[in-house]
Amino acid sequence: MSSFSWLFTLLPSSAPSLLLVGLVGRQLGLRVGLQVVQTVTCSRLGSPSTQGLFQDGDVVIGGLFSLYHKTPSTAHDFTHLPDYKPCTGLEILPLQYIYAMVFALEEINHSSNLLPGLKLGYLIHDSCSLHPWAMQAALSLVGGNSTSCDRPIPLIIGGSSSIAAKILCNVLGPLSVPLVSYTASCPCLSDRRQFPNFFRTMASDIYQARAIAQLAIRFKWTWIGAVVANNDYGHMAVKEETQGKGVCLAFVETLQRENIVSDARQAALRIQASNAKVILVFSWYTDVRELFLQLAKINVTNRQFLASEAWSTSGNLLQNLVTSQVASGVLGVAIRSSPIPGFESYLRNLKPSRRPDDAFLKEFWENEFGCSPGANRLLQKTYLPPCSGTESLERVQNFFTDTSQLRVTYNVYLAVYAAAHALHSLLSCSSRDSPPGNTSATCSSPKHIKPRELLQHLNNMNFTTPQGELLYFKGADVPAKYDLVNWQNTPEGSLKLVLIGRVDGFDLYLNESAIQWSTGTNQVPVSVCSESCPPGTRKANRKGEPLCCFDCIPCAEGEVSNETGSLHCESCPSEFWSNVDLTACVPRQLDFLSFNETLGITLTTAAVSGAAVTTAVFVVFILYHQTPMVRANNSELSFLLLVSLKLCFLCSLVFIGRPSVWSCRFQQAAFGISFVLCVSCLKVKTIVVLAAFRSARPGAAALMKWFGPGQQRGSVGLFTCIQVIICIIWLSLSPPVPQADLDIPELQVTLMCSMASVVGFSLVLGYIGLLACTCLLLAFLARKLPDNFNEAKLITFSMLIFCAVWVAFVPAYVSSPGKYAVAVEIFAILASSYGLLLCMFAPKCFIILLRPEKNTKKHLMAR
Repeated sequence: MSSFSWLFTLLPSSAPSLLLVGLVGRQLGLRVGLQVVQTVTCSRLGSPSTQGLFQDGDVVIGGLFSLYHKTPSTAHDFTHLPDYKPCTGLEILPLQYIYAMVFALEEINHSSNLLPGLKLGYLIHDSCSLHPWAMQAALSLVGGNSTSCDRPIPLIIGGSSSIAAKILCNVLGPLSVPLVSYTASCPCLSDRRQFPNFFRTMASDIYQARAIAQLAIRFKWTWIGAVVANNDYGHMAVKEETQGKGVCLAFVETLQRENIVSDARQAALRIQASNAKVILVFSWYTDVRELFLQLAKINVTNRQFLASEAWSTSGNLLQNLVTSQVASGVLGVAIRSSPIPGFESYLRNLKPSRRPDDAFLKEFWENEFGCSPGANRLLQKTYLPPCSGTESLERVQNFFTDTSQLRVTYNVYLAVYAAAHALHSLLSCSSRDSPPGNTSATCSSPKHIKPRELLQHLNNMNFTTPQGELLYFKGADVPAKYDLVNWQNTPEGSLKLVLIGRVDGFDLYLNESAIQWSTGTNQVPVSVCSESCPPGTRKANRKGEPLCCFDCIPCAEGEVSNETGSLHCESCPSEFWSNVDLTACVPRQLDFLSFNETLGITLTTAAVSGAAVTTAVFVVFILYHQTPMVRANNSELSFLLLVSLKLCFLCSLVFIGRPSVWSCRFQQAAFGISFVLCVSCLKVKTIVVLAAFRSARPGAAALMKWFGPGQQRGSVGLFTCIQVIICIIWLSLSPPVPQADLDIPELQVTLMCSMASVVGFSLVLGYIGLLACTCLLLAFLARKLPDNFNEAKLITFSMLIFCAVWVAFVPAYVSSPGKYAVAVEIFAILASSYGLLLCMFAPKCFIILLRPEKNTKKHLMAR
C-alpha cells in the first residue's frame, strides 16, 4: 500500500473527500487556497471521529482526545467502501480530561473579566488513538461541519501523543491553525521552524530526563540499567542520562508495543542478571505493567526503579498487588499537580438527564451503574435495564471522580485558558500588536477570526491562571514544572503515592528524608560498577569497559588525592611530601646527623675517645720529654703533631648536629686546616730525618743548618697558611650553606651543608692530598735508613693508611645518600686520624711505658 493509500480508504465518495484531498494536496505543495476550505458544502464525515460533544458559541474551540482504546479491525480488500465501526473500551481518565475542557469553558463563559459578553463553544472528537482518524477529525474541525457550518474552528486542543501532534501540525501548519497539546512532550516539537503552529502545556521530556539524571548524580548511582520505549521518547531518555553526566548504562532494553510480552520477559531476565540495582524505566504504564508481571514471575524484588511521568502516577500500577511486590520505593517524575476549585463538584453533579446529547456520559453511566439512561446510539446491541434516575456520582470513587491529583487534567484546563486569553487579546481591539508606524487599532469579529492572527497572539500570550500561576509560551513551551513522587508501602500491603519534591526548569528540590527506598528503609541503595576510589588512590579505567568500571590505583609517593573518586593524583610541592595515607601533603621532616641517634652517638664516642687518647699520649710525652725516645724524634714537632691530631678528632664533632650557616663554614675550614697542620708536621719530620742522615756524609754538614727548629716551625706554618688562604677565599666567595636535599623522594629529607662551590672544596682536599703524597714519597725514600728506630717507617705506614682512607672516601661520599654522606666524611676523618695516631705514637708509647730499657740513646743509635 502506498504511503497515502490509507487516507483514501478512510473517506467516502462525497464532497468532503475533495476537502480532505485538497488540504493534503496543499501540504504536498499543490497550494490550494483557504477559500476552498471555506466554500465546500458542510457535511459530517462518515467516520468514528464524528462522535463527540458539541456546544455552540460565538467562538467554537475544537478538542481531540483519545477516549477509546480498542480500535476496530477494518478489512481493506478494496472491493467496497470501508465499514467504519465504532471504537470501544471507554477510558475513564481521558473522559475526565474532556470534562475539564468543558468545565474550563463554562467557567470562562461566566467570567466578567475574561472575554466578557462572549460565549465560547466546543466541538470535541475522539481520535481512538489512531493517527489517521485524528487527522480526519482535525480536518473536519477546521473545515466546518453540520453544527458550525460557517465558523471553522480557529484552534484545536489535542494531540494526545507526540506522534499525533507531529501529524496534526503537518496537516494544520499550512492553515496556520494553532494546536495546543496537553501531553505531547517530545523535545523535537520545540522546533519553531518545523512546527510554528504548535503549543503545549506539557513540559518537554528533556526536563524530566535531566531531572532523573540529576537524581542519579545526587545519589551517586553511576551504574544503572535502562528499559525504554522503542521510540524517540525512550531513546531521548537514554541520551540525556549518559550525556556528560558521569552515569553509565549497564544495559538498555527496549519495549515494543507489538511484542510487549516477549520484550518484557527479555528485559526482566536482563535486570535479574545485571549487577545494576537502579533501573530507569521510560515507557508507557501498560508496558511497565507487563514488565512488572514478568519480574514478579522470576521473583526480582530488590531493584530501585526510576519512573518517567508516563507511569509514575499510574493508579492501575499502584493498586496492583503484583506491582507492590516489585515496585516498592519507586522514585519518579510526575506532571505537576494542581487543584481546580469546583471541578470535583462539577463532576459529581454530572447526569445524563442534564446532558441528553452527551453520548460519552451515557456510555460511562451504563458502565458504572449497569443501566441505560436513555437511547444510546453507540451501544445499540446492548440491552440494559433503564435507570431509575436516582443514580449519582456523589459516592462513586474511581479515577473519574478522583480530583486529589489533577495532572494531565490540569494541563487541559491550562490549554483552554491559554486559548481564551489569546482570543481575549485578539478581540480586545488592542493596537500593541500592530506593525510599527500603524497607530490605528483594529478589531477582529468573533465570526471572522483568522487562525493566523490567533497564532500570533498565542505567541505573545502572558497571563495568570485562576490558581495564581504565571503562564506564558516560550516558543512552543511553557515553564517546565514537575512533581517528584515516591511509591511507599501502606499497612494494607498496597502502595501509595507520596510527594517528595518538585522540579522547576532544571532546578531540583528534594526532601530526601521523606523517601522510602526499595529496601523499605531510609538507606539509599548503592548502584555502582566499581566502588568509589578512596582518598589516596586514583581511578584507572579498565580496558574495553565503560568509564564507570575502573580499578583504584594507590598514588605514588610524593603524590596525593584528597577526594573520593579522584581521576588524578596531584604532586606535592618540593617542600612537601605525601603522608602515609597519600591523602595530604605535609611539610617534609628535616633529617640530619644528630647527637641523639645511634650513628651520631657512635661517631661522637669515637671522636671523643680519639681526642682523649691523643691527650693521654700528649701527657706521656710531657712526662717523659727528657727521655731519648721523645727527644730523638723532634719533640717539638711531635707535640705539634699531637695537637693537630686532637684538632682532627674534635673537628669531626662539628659535622654532627643541625647544620647552620656558621657550622657549615667552620666544619670545612677546621677539617682542612687541621689535616694540613697534621700532614705538614709529618712532612717536616720526614725532611728532618732525611737531612739528618744526609748531613752525616762528607761535605753535607751544612745541610742541617737549613732545617733547624726555626726552619721546621716556619715550614709547618707556611704549609698551613696556604690552606688557610684557600679556605678564606673559598668561604668568602662561595661558602657552604645548609640546604635540604629535596631531590630525595622521601618524607624525611637531609639537611646538610651544600657545597655551593665544588672548586673550593676540591682545592682544600687536593692540597691535603698533595701534601700527603709528597710526604709519603719522602717517607718511602727514608724507610731503609740504618737507625734502630727509624721514624720514617712509621710515617710511611701512617701515610699509606691516610691515603688509602681518603682515596676510598671519594666514591663512598658521592654514593652515600643524605646524612650518610656526612657520616662517611666523619668516618674518614676519624679513620685517618686514628691511623696517624696509632702508627706514629703507639710504638713509642709502648717503649716508653712498657720497655723502658730500650728508651736509651745507645739502643736508639744502634745500627
